[in-house]
Amino acid sequence: MPIMKEPTMKEPTESASGELARSHRLRALPPLALLAAAIGFVFQAGAEEQKGGSTIKIDMGDNISLEVVYIPPGEFKMGSTPGERAWATGSEGGATAGTTREKYEGDARPVRVKDGFWLGRTEVSVGQFRRFVEETGYVTDAEKPGGMTQCFDADWELRAGPPYPWKSMAGKSWKDPGFGFPLRSIYPVVCVSWNDGRAFCRWLTEREGKAGRLPAGTEYRLPTEAEWEYACRGGSQESKYFWWGNELKDGEGRLNISAVDFLPGRNKVWPLARAPWSDGFAFVSPVDNYGEKGRNGFGVADMLGGVWEIVLDHFDPAGGHEEVYFVDTNPRPVCRGGTYYDVPGNARCAVRLGLRSASYSDSRDGFRIGLGVPREPKSRAKG
Repeated sequence: MPIMKEPTMKEPTESASGELARSHRLRALPPLALLAAAIGFVFQAGAEEQKGGSTIKIDMGDNISLEVVYIPPGEFKMGSTPGERAWATGSEGGATAGTTREKYEGDARPVRVKDGFWLGRTEVSVGQFRRFVEETGYVTDAEKPGGMTQCFDADWELRAGPPYPWKSMAGKSWKDPGFGFPLRSIYPVVCVSWNDGRAFCRWLTEREGKAGRLPAGTEYRLPTEAEWEYACRGGSQESKYFWWGNELKDGEGRLNISAVDFLPGRNKVWPLARAPWSDGFAFVSPVDNYGEKGRNGFGVADMLGGVWEIVLDHFDPAGGHEEVYFVDTNPRPVCRGGTYYDVPGNARCAVRLGLRSASYSDSRDGFRIGLGVPREPKSRAKG
C-alpha cells in the first residue's frame, strides 16, 4: 500500500487532551473519591446544580485516562429543515442528490433529554481501546475467524459516478486499519463494531464498580441517539447545520473532513465537494486535535467529522427517537457525525446512517462513551 507522509506534530500525552476543568465542589476531594463524588453529586444531589461542561477524568490504569464531560438535561431540535437538506446536496454541501439519505434525518422537531449524563470529551482513542484489550483479551468482530472490515483500497481508480475507494478486507482491524501511515495511540479507534463498543462500556462499568467509583443506578454505555445529537448541538435550541452555525467557512480549524489535502499515495485531492482549506490530514486526525476551537458549547470535541460515532439506538429510517429505539429483527445500529472522508453536507449535526449489522466495522467508524442511567432492557444488556 502506498505510504502517506503524515504531518509532523507534537504528540500530547494519552492522559490529557486539555486542562482538566473541575467544579469548585470537587477540587478539594482526593483523587480516588473524585469520580464517585462528582457523579454522585449529579445523580443524587440534583443535576440542575451541575453546570454543563464540568469534567472528570477516569483512571484506566497503566497511565491511561479518559475524560468525560457533563451534559445537563435540556431540549433541542432533532432533525433538519428542508433548506438544510437542500444545502447538503447542493454545490457546497456536495452530498449526492436524489437519494433517500437526507430523509433519514426527519424534519426538525423538539426533543427533550430528561436526564443529565456524562459524555466522552472525544471518541475512544486507540490507546484507550488497547488498554481494554490488554486487560481483558477481548477480540473484536473484525478479528474473529471469518471477520472482515471496510478499509481504504489503495488501488482504486476514479470512474464515472461518485468514487468509493473502500472494500471489505480480512486481516485488518483496529490494530491496522489500513491507513497507510503508522497508527498512533491518540487517533480515534476505528474498525470497531456496535458489539465492540458495548463490550468496552461493560468492561469500564465493571471495572469502576469494583473500584467503588460507580454510583448505584448508573453505567457506562453508548449514548442514545437523542443524547448524541443534543450533545452535538452544544446547547443550542435552534436547528443549525453545524454546532457553530450554518456557515461552512466558520468550520475551519474545528473539524476533520474532506478538505484540500492530498489523498494517500497520490497528488490529488478528493474529487467531490470539500472544505476549501487544509486540515493537515487526508485521513483521520488525533482526538481533540483542534483544542478549544474544536469544542462546542458543552466542551465536547470532534462531534462532526473525524470518524462516524456508533450510538446505542437501532436505525429507524423515519428518523431518530426521543427515547432509545431497538428492533428485534435485523438490527442496524445508528452512526452519527460524519467522517474524515466526508463531503461537508454529510458532516452535519442531523446526519444519520444505519450500519449493516451489529458486527459491521469500518475504518471510518468509532465510538465515544456515555455515563448515565441504563437505557437497555436487562434482557438485552448482555447481548
